[in-house]
Amino acid sequence: MNRSVREPAKRPTLASMTDTTGTTDFKTNPITLNDGHEIPQLGLGVWELSPEDAYSSVRAAITAGARHIDTAAIYGNEKDVGRAVADAIADGEVTREDLYITTKLWNSDQGFDSAKKAIETSLGNLGLDYVDLYLIHWPSAHEERYVDSWKALIDLRTAGKTRSIGVANFYPEVLDAITEATGVVPAINQIELHPGLSQRAQRADDSKRGIVTQSWTPLGRGLLDHPVIAGIAETHGVTPAQVIIRWHLQQGIVVFPRSSKPERVRENLDVDGFELTTADIDAITALDDDETAAGRVGADPRDTPEN
Repeated sequence: MNRSVREPAKRPTLASMTDTTGTTDFKTNPITLNDGHEIPQLGLGVWELSPEDAYSSVRAAITAGARHIDTAAIYGNEKDVGRAVADAIADGEVTREDLYITTKLWNSDQGFDSAKKAIETSLGNLGLDYVDLYLIHWPSAHEERYVDSWKALIDLRTAGKTRSIGVANFYPEVLDAITEATGVVPAINQIELHPGLSQRAQRADDSKRGIVTQSWTPLGRGLLDHPVIAGIAETHGVTPAQVIIRWHLQQGIVVFPRSSKPERVRENLDVDGFELTTADIDAITALDDDETAAGRVGADPRDTPEN
């Protein structure tokens, strides 16, 4: 596909952006992607969770009303996510169609043919016929395989192996490369994003392209005791984690905090009964300039290859 037949990027829509009551159920609140599919704005991530913890956290999240689960091949827990999903369906808690499941293509599997094989492995691990979203996990631009990988994802979407396709840790230059090569704009860009790294420039670039931004490591590290966040939490009578999650949600970001503790999973999903003020949001965003809070937890995809 050449640039003359570029797929138009539809603007994502977010019902909750006009909600000022603090009562939106973000676990089911849909954002419409540029391909017309909807993604629940709040869910559960399972990065760094052991197989046992991934299973128990997914079960707890589904029971608490979450429908969006984010995993990846490299996490080593796709089978356990799949087992939890299968058990929740068998117990009558949900149907497959109720759920939104994301997994990701790892760097060593990048390439046109290998990406197609990789999703079959992931689907087998998950026990699913399709996923709702398949992402290229990192551009790994030094390997120069991300364009071929993106072409494979387009084919996989057409084949029904995934409903939507997107990327993670992509920046403008590599977004340009895949879009110019194929005419297809990613539905999602999942990036490290949290107080202290609000990623305003990349979020603006995503928005300009019609791409929805998701955040990974949404709570950051060491931020729950920060006086700004702790003070806002005290004012609203909620936890610091709930404040940070609400900061993401009220800015239209898709977010999926993780926890190995079922009670914390439930707490992190319970963010519908309060609303941050504009001053609260601005104060948290200003932590980008606070040297005690600012900075990345993970690698910078521009200069640190992930293998």
